[in-house]
Amino acid sequence: MSKQQDNLERKVSDARQGAHNTLGQDLSGKSAVEVAKTRSPKDMALWGLALASLIGATLVQYKLPGIWQPANDLWTRVGIIAALIVLAIICLALTNQGRSFKVLLKDASIELRRVTWPSKNETIQYTWQSLLVIGIVAVIVWLLDNLFNWLVGAFIG
Repeated sequence: MSKQQDNLERKVSDARQGAHNTLGQDLSGKSAVEVAKTRSPKDMALWGLALASLIGATLVQYKLPGIWQPANDLWTRVGIIAALIVLAIICLALTNQGRSFKVLLKDASIELRRVTWPSKNETIQYTWQSLLVIGIVAVIVWLLDNLFNWLVGAFIG
């Protein structure tokens, strides 16, 4: 167990070092959240380009066939829409926020390795316990519903 723990700790530190390197900045003392909050002219331009390409992707279906003859073909429009969406994703991935999101995904995968998953027997046991409690609560709610229905009927009738 100790060897696995050491291996996991090494992977965590490697992922954090990789995060420092992939962000392309000196992050000494800065967390991924702080980096994600930074704004730069490059980020604003990339966000604008991503937004423009997504808006363009929505307008391709309606506007482009009237302007450009080859866009009357369905597969041409689908290809253009897919290219614009890919361009938007690439632009967003190149921003500080996109790089921080990649770090978040790496950290989440490392945390998933730390989770102690229940065994098959524990899962079956917990499932039956949950179903039993749900059944008991359902019967109690049904009895209360019938009681209140009877009381309301007695006062009105």
